[in-house]
Amino acid sequence: MPSAVRDLQTEIADRIQKIPTTLNEFGYDAFGLHPETASKQMLTSALAYQYYFRVETYGIEKIPTGGVLLIANHAGQLPFDGMMLVISMLLEAEPPRLVRGMGEYFIPQLPFMSWAAERGGNLVGTPENCTALLEAGECVMVFPEGARGMNKTFDRRYQLQRFGQGFLRLALEAGTPIVPVGIVGSEEQNPGLANLESLGKYLGLPAFPITATFPLLGPLGMLPLPVKYRIHFGEPLHFDGKSTDEDEVIQRKVDRVRAAIDELLADGREQREGVFR
Repeated sequence: MPSAVRDLQTEIADRIQKIPTTLNEFGYDAFGLHPETASKQMLTSALAYQYYFRVETYGIEKIPTGGVLLIANHAGQLPFDGMMLVISMLLEAEPPRLVRGMGEYFIPQLPFMSWAAERGGNLVGTPENCTALLEAGECVMVFPEGARGMNKTFDRRYQLQRFGQGFLRLALEAGTPIVPVGIVGSEEQNPGLANLESLGKYLGLPAFPITATFPLLGPLGMLPLPVKYRIHFGEPLHFDGKSTDEDEVIQRKVDRVRAAIDELLADGREQREGVFR
């Protein structure tokens, strides 16, 4: 193994031991996370973080301790943006945090994936799971655009799609702050030409994107371009109210989060020198 890879694996293992998560006598947390396994799973993502996407972070010191929701834009056909956000919080935040992802409902039905997701600290995205994680003081990332954002076409890059309200109701219920996150770069990593949603539903998928290389090149056509990622963290937002408030009341709060992300994206795009550098 090259020394750079070995050193990165050591750094991941060292930092994951510092995450503020309580483990039982067998080395697992209450949600199935096994830090040693998670450390091994993250090596590939960390290599992509440092050498492929060359990620830079801005404002990561604003992340508060304790339970917090990271709310970000979503794009790029496959969730490399989520992977880079996870690695940024592990390698750059002080103290390191292990970001918990909320996966799609079909993941437990896939062989091996259910086990891998759980050992890596990820759970199925039910409100009950998210509330439990926040109340346990964990850091949870949510992409309120869902597949609407991830599989949008290239002409709608950096145009935030409709946000669901669930994340805001969860923040109110758990009493946790929300940190808006603007991810610059992911929106250009795999330009979408069309999204055959009907075909996707027929195949049991949330979308079926058509790009310049997919499905022409098969699975290899989903590999992203080596764009440069810049992850911008905003000021924590605190909201008052009840999780059971009327939709109109919740929507006004959702719009504040959406506007904050929009501003981060606009500033981030203005500051960068190019898509690939």
